[in-house]
Amino acid sequence: MRHGDKINNLGRTKSHRVAMMANMASQLITYKRIVTTLAKAKALRTYIEPLITKTKKADSKEQIMHNHRLVFSYLNDKAAVKELFTVVGPKVAGRPGGYTRIIKLGIRLGDNAERAMIELVDFNEIYGKGKGEAAAPAKKTRRSGASKKKAESPKESTPEKPSSEEQTAE
Repeated sequence: MRHGDKINNLGRTKSHRVAMMANMASQLITYKRIVTTLAKAKALRTYIEPLITKTKKADSKEQIMHNHRLVFSYLNDKAAVKELFTVVGPKVAGRPGGYTRIIKLGIRLGDNAERAMIELVDFNEIYGKGKGEAAAPAKKTRRSGASKKKAESPKESTPEKPSSEEQTAE
C-alpha cells in the first residue's frame, strides 16, 4: 500500500530517479528550456524550484557558500551551479516563486506519451516581456486592502446619464 506517498516514482529506482532529476535540472539551467514527458516535467518542477530559491538567500558570504554546496550536492555539475548563481539567480531575485512554466506539447508518436516543455519563466523570448533586467522585489499586498479602497471612493465623480426612455418622455 502507498498511503500518503506523494512522490512520483516514474517507474525507476531511487538512485536512477535521483540521477535523472539531477541531469534534467542541470540541462534546464544550462539551456533554459527542455522537452520531456509531462510526468517528468512535473517531477522536475518540484525538484528545481527549491534549488532556485536557495540562490536568492544571500545574507552573508558564509550563507552564499553554504547554498552553493547544498545546490552542488543536488546537481553534481559545477557549470550548472555557476550558471544558476550568476545568471539565473539575479534574474529571478524579484520573483516570489513559480520560476518554471510547463507547456503541454501533445502526444509522442510511438508510445503515446504526453510531451511537455518545461522552461524558466524569466528566460523566454517568445511571450511576456522577454529578456530583461532583474525586477524589483514584488510588493506584498493583502487582498483585504482592495475592498477598503473601493468602499472609500464612491461613484460621485461620474454623474449618471438619463436613460433613453426618460429622454423620450420629456
